Amino acid sequence: MNALISLHNSVFSRLERLSPAVLPTLARLVFAATLLVYFWVSAKTKLAGVFSLDAGAYIQIFPRKFEAFGYDPSQFGALDRLIIFAGTYAEFILPLLIALGLFTRLASLGMIGFVIVQSLTDIFGHNADPTTIGTWFDKTPDAHILDQRAFWVFILIYLVLRGAGPLSLDALLARRHAASG
Repeated sequence: MNALISLHNSVFSRLERLSPAVLPTLARLVFAATLLVYFWVSAKTKLAGVFSLDAGAYIQIFPRKFEAFGYDPSQFGALDRLIIFAGTYAEFILPLLIALGLFTRLASLGMIGFVIVQSLTDIFGHNADPTTIGTWFDKTPDAHILDQRAFWVFILIYLVLRGAGPLSLDALLARRHAASG
């Protein structure tokens, strides 16, 4: 039994030494492979041009208000438009920063906030049904909001805590800063 425990500890202690390099890079790769294009496609549905919002932006971000305004975007104020532009461009910029490993911790924090707001908008603004919302600790792991987004946020929390890893622009900038200082 001692030989088995020694073998176990030997193998997994070597893997643990690799984890600071491998896991942050892998977390960014998984994020990019599964969510980068998802967020970019979503953001593109909100734009009619670089600085022009499509009706999709209003219905996605402020669904109840858009309906109350008779689906007339001109009824929205400057603050509403600023929120919509910020949310739309956050969907382009934050995932890109994470994929590149640039300002990864801040971008991941921003994405956590974005996913929380997205989820609350889906639940309260779009009146998501109970199946879409889901329930934790049940027998089905496929609800779009509580189940899937828990994994998204977990990856993002990991990146906030551990950073982007050695294969990132953050690491390159840190090496340059250390060499110059």
